[in-house]
Amino acid sequence: MKPDFEKMELIPAIIQDYITKQVLMLAYVNEESYEYMLKNGQTCFYSRSRGELWHKGATSGNYQNIKSMFLDCDNDTLLILVEQIGNGACHTGNYTCFFNEIVSNDEIKENNGNILQEIYKQIQDRSINPKENSYTNYLLDQGIDKICKKIGEEATETVIAAKNPSKDELIGEISDLIYHTLVLMFKSNVTLQDIQNKLVERHKKQGNKKKQNIKGEY
Repeated sequence: MKPDFEKMELIPAIIQDYITKQVLMLAYVNEESYEYMLKNGQTCFYSRSRGELWHKGATSGNYQNIKSMFLDCDNDTLLILVEQIGNGACHTGNYTCFFNEIVSNDEIKENNGNILQEIYKQIQDRSINPKENSYTNYLLDQGIDKICKKIGEEATETVIAAKNPSKDELIGEISDLIYHTLVLMFKSNVTLQDIQNKLVERHKKQGNKKKQNIKGEY
């Protein structure tokens, strides 16, 4: 089974993060780029503006490793689930090309939005566009040592809260710890995708069910 390139020389391909299922981009594929993907295991498209094949990441380094590929019922659209490497799929630097919101639904956002990603983006924005009296800017200006000190303090407060009967207090301390960790990640050029990839890698190491106390495995 393969796309019907006799019906359509170019077929659309929807690219989706294989873990989060977030739609990253839409591109077009011809028969040559399709065969390239099957052979090399990375996304490759046909650029309509340049009139040539486009190996995603060849210039930017933001490669997409193909995890699975699906064909629709009419054999003229691809759904490709990928591991996104690098900063993101969009040439603007955003993780996904679909970041321009037209219709807003706060309820959907609240239930399904990735708040960690939103906070990380805000930290990134504070770095580019400093805001007066911003605590995030204060931490970024103070540097790694100050951020690490705050993480140590928040970790200690989290442990203390865990010993107390108040669930709300523990939730608050864990939230503070996560925020400061995100600031450290940004300052150290570590992305949420980097952490996600590492967690997936370690999760896969649980081949046998016997628990092992080995660093790097869960």
